[in-house]
Amino acid sequence: MRLGGPVFGDCSTPERWVAAAQAQGYRAAYCPVDKAASEDRVRAYAGAAREADIVIAEVGAWSNPLSPDEAERRAAVQHCKDQLALADRVGAWCCVNIAGSCDAQWDGPHPENLTPQTFDRIVASVQGIIDAVKPDRAFYTLETMPWMYPDGPESYRRLREAIDRPQFAVHLDPVNLICSPQRFFANGDLLRECFATLGPWIKGCHAKDIALASRLTVHLDEVRPGLGALDYRVFLEEMDKLPPDTPLMLEHLPSEEEYTQAALHVRSVAAEIGLAL
Repeated sequence: MRLGGPVFGDCSTPERWVAAAQAQGYRAAYCPVDKAASEDRVRAYAGAAREADIVIAEVGAWSNPLSPDEAERRAAVQHCKDQLALADRVGAWCCVNIAGSCDAQWDGPHPENLTPQTFDRIVASVQGIIDAVKPDRAFYTLETMPWMYPDGPESYRRLREAIDRPQFAVHLDPVNLICSPQRFFANGDLLRECFATLGPWIKGCHAKDIALASRLTVHLDEVRPGLGALDYRVFLEEMDKLPPDTPLMLEHLPSEEEYTQAALHVRSVAAEIGLAL
């Protein structure tokens, strides 16, 4: 596996971007260009990544393809198509988005999110995005979430079968699946189930952590890796069974220093079990 995360400082040229990633010790990075980038610029960053042996892990398509607002929904679907095309152009492992929410908040909970009807809407949405772009290299993926599909390994398996497109794959964010004390305390088992069910199709993972507060009723908070209870030993052991270039990406931290501390923790656990990131 390859550890990566956001890079800081001046990344205005491919050389500076590579230097910033290498300064963090990363062997994977988020896509450094957006869909408006010229073909020459995309090729320059893709070439710099190959030369420096840095995997471009993912292109984010963060939007709501299930929005109740029709104009927003159409714009989101087009954004997903554009970002998937960019991922294919730049050689990213995947394009990733959430499935979408029936709520006005793009990533919010809604009573209709986890229904058979919404499952079918997700299937049609993803099929339409992939069929429009016809990517040769990149995979379209959905990030696992606590209150929308895919909300666990089994629902992700069913989505894969229903979408039935070779360029649809899996993006695993295990922290997002930990939505109860039961899953929190047995998260090692949850990790093993995710990799056993989805392993051959995983194209990227997010590295976060989670803490359970002791006040009622239930309060689960996303925290920096090392400050929570995610079983990183199991996480890394399972990731080590995937292709060796599979990216593990840090995210959602407020500062460069926090990312440095997170990377130190992940690398320390890897070293304990004899793995190199």
